[in-house]
Amino acid sequence: QVQVVESGGGLVQAGGSLRLSCAASGSIFSIKSMAWYRQTPGKQRELVSIITDDGITNYADSVKGRFTIARDNAKNTVYLQMNSLRSGDTAVYYCNVRAMTTTWVQGGYWGQGTQVTVSS
Repeated sequence: QVQVVESGGGLVQAGGSLRLSCAASGSIFSIKSMAWYRQTPGKQRELVSIITDDGITNYADSVKGRFTIARDNAKNTVYLQMNSLRSGDTAVYYCNVRAMTTTWVQGGYWGQGTQVTVSS
């Protein structure tokens, strides 16, 4: 099993910055990808950014140019640097980890989420 823990959420002013961290632990042989999703009430969870084991990154159009995803493979950790935050970025941010253990789980593993609130 894989445990996923997010941290770094909080309250920031519009235009400010915040860095989220996500650490994966457990019996991990390799990590295929790590991603950040976010969800607000009444809305489906949406992909914010993803980084693969090959270092390929993708961003939602709404955050492109403002957010940067990075990983530390040695620590099984992914970061999301969020700059120029807007009120529309307010959400619970979830980390998803697709990892190989003794088996393969297609949907990956999820953290419990961390709240990001941007005041306007």
